[in-house]
Amino acid sequence: MYDMATRRHALALHRSGLTLSETSRATGISRAALRAWTARIEPAPGTTAECPLRDGGLAPGRPAADYGYLLGLYLGDGCLSEGRRAVHALRIACGDAWPGLIEECARAVRAVMPTSAVLRVPAPGCTSVVATSKHWPCLFPQHGPGPKHLRTLRLTTWQQAVVSAHPWPFVRGLIHSDGCRTVNRATRRSGEAVQRHEYPRYFFTNASRDIVRMLTDTLDAVGVEWRVRERRSGHLDVSVARRASVALLDEHVGPKW
Repeated sequence: MYDMATRRHALALHRSGLTLSETSRATGISRAALRAWTARIEPAPGTTAECPLRDGGLAPGRPAADYGYLLGLYLGDGCLSEGRRAVHALRIACGDAWPGLIEECARAVRAVMPTSAVLRVPAPGCTSVVATSKHWPCLFPQHGPGPKHLRTLRLTTWQQAVVSAHPWPFVRGLIHSDGCRTVNRATRRSGEAVQRHEYPRYFFTNASRDIVRMLTDTLDAVGVEWRVRERRSGHLDVSVARRASVALLDEHVGPKW
């Protein structure tokens, strides 16, 4: 991508009397790009030349709710890997058991980074939704070397503002990544009678205490009651079983599909 100084210089050469072909040979810029700049010198909204952040937050036109959902997916099952020329690939692993989740993930990636092609890369038991851009580290400053649970993770001020304004997409992304909705079945004997009952509940499991805290803080903000316990492995299980809280999650999150 060319900065504004390069664009203005090329157009100045063209306006001085050089043809598009002569300007192209002098600058190394394609005739197609030069022709487009004669109509509009500024990058079109949403192009790769435009950073998704502006004035300390998401740029206008970037869908905050979709970003909140994608942030939850990234924290749970996503990673960034750097390639050539500082281009980063966002990869979010989605289980093949939930094809709807794969499509929803791809939709969110496309909404947040509309100029990037969205690929589906199959692997045993899962499909990675992949898109490349130089600007993924801008959107996910939690990126860094090593596993997430071995690093300190915090939401930036602008990310927290997005989550505060759109808490449910963020919760939905987290639970769709490392969580589930399940049905507990229990039996109780009373004399000769055996009573059976079942009730739904939500779980979220992650080894990062920081990510778990992001979820529980957001659940507190939307009025969802939760409990947490630690496994021997060090993973933390967040459980939501209260009827009113489960009803809220059913309304705003729902099971994977």
